[in-house]
Amino acid sequence: MGGWAKPTTTHMSIDRQFGWMWAQACELLDQADRMQRGFLRYVGPSADAAVRAHAAVWEPPVDIQENSAGLQFVFALPGVSAEHIDVRLEPNALAVNAIRPARLGSPDSVVRRMEIPHGRFYRRIALAGHRFRLGDTHYQNGCLDVRLVRTGHAAGDNRGRE
Repeated sequence: MGGWAKPTTTHMSIDRQFGWMWAQACELLDQADRMQRGFLRYVGPSADAAVRAHAAVWEPPVDIQENSAGLQFVFALPGVSAEHIDVRLEPNALAVNAIRPARLGSPDSVVRRMEIPHGRFYRRIALAGHRFRLGDTHYQNGCLDVRLVRTGHAAGDNRGRE
């Protein structure tokens, strides 16, 4: 009688062994794709009159480190010119605002793909517990470094006082 051959246990165990590897590889690819999409978070159209009403507003990622002297921030601002960056220290927050205009090769260019964000970048980070003053700021290779220096405790904060 002809028919289907019974799978052997050796063949099935090999399928199971490589099946989990394939599933893990697919999960890693999905995770990398999610990370790439989340690099810059779109927060909506700009309400700023200085920027076109329909221009995008992006929230750039930031690394924050703390030491005894204060805080160090590194903002990712790809393609932004230094003269288009505004850093403000508010009473309880650090605000970074930047603009990257869309760049077309020539007036007759047709956009086939545009993945690098353009428009307005804005990030506001709440600060609590201490008073700060703006220290050094430096922009290089698409990264803005901002240093805040501790000057004392915030008003009404009695931590460490007797």
